[in-house]
Amino acid sequence: MASTTFSSQQSTALQNKHISLSLEQTHAIRSQIKNARGILRAEDIDQWCNTLSVSKETLLQGLVPFASEFAVAPISKFYVGAIVSGLDENELTHFYFGANVEFDHQALSLVVHAEQSAINNAWLNGAKKITQIAISDAPCGYCRQFMNELADANEFDILLPKQAFKLNELLPHSFGPSDLGNKYSLFNSAPQQYQFVDETLDKKLVEYALKAYVPYTNNYSAVKISTAEQGDFYGSYAENAAYSPSLSPLQSAISQFFLAGLNFDGETVTQITLLETKGFENQRTVTTAALASFGSIAKLQVISAPIVAINS
Repeated sequence: MASTTFSSQQSTALQNKHISLSLEQTHAIRSQIKNARGILRAEDIDQWCNTLSVSKETLLQGLVPFASEFAVAPISKFYVGAIVSGLDENELTHFYFGANVEFDHQALSLVVHAEQSAINNAWLNGAKKITQIAISDAPCGYCRQFMNELADANEFDILLPKQAFKLNELLPHSFGPSDLGNKYSLFNSAPQQYQFVDETLDKKLVEYALKAYVPYTNNYSAVKISTAEQGDFYGSYAENAAYSPSLSPLQSAISQFFLAGLNFDGETVTQITLLETKGFENQRTVTTAALASFGSIAKLQVISAPIVAINS
């Protein structure tokens, strides 16, 4: 279940109104993005801006077709790409790619939207602030609501093929975290106050679970996708004040998986592990449903573990 566009564009040089690449340059950038699991690093951005004599914003918009290549859309056949331009803790700019993911023969509500995918990619990989997001198509209401959970929701630019907006232009009179009494937000979550009691748990899985943004359910939860040869892929639970646009840890992890250009099949995936907070569990059903799209390709291990306050 991989993108049809990814295979069909391999022999075509990328050229659009923003950038014009040779076939060799096209292959080089595509490889950089895949090898970094959906990220174009600051040094590579600077290199390509110099080589192509373009600004970072022009490069950002020009690379959106690469993001669309990672889409997995067996239902809609509509391949959406998005790229977040984000700053890390050292104020360096990286590009974080994202694409839509659909789950065949399952409820349409399980879909991962491209904007969610790109924002999730930035969040999981250390971005501290979003400055711009370039998208191949106008964001739907669902995505606008998801973006409204961000700390800098009304600051970053939304770059579409023909227009640019601020989020408050696309989502006036919005409903957000503060309406539920939540003073925190995605990219600006509450200071970590808990730890899992079981010290034998996978430390990296625990790290991603404790990173989860869960102000509404307190289910610190994460998923690990283990592969035979490509390492592990992790995802964290990211909730939303409107609830529906929340991103499950499985959606978060599987989006990261597809950004490496991999096929989700029995030869690649060996196991999937879901970690939830005991007493607050809510992810087993949706995880099982999403995985059913791919058949019985891997064993699902579900762990429910208690947490305690750090100072207790």
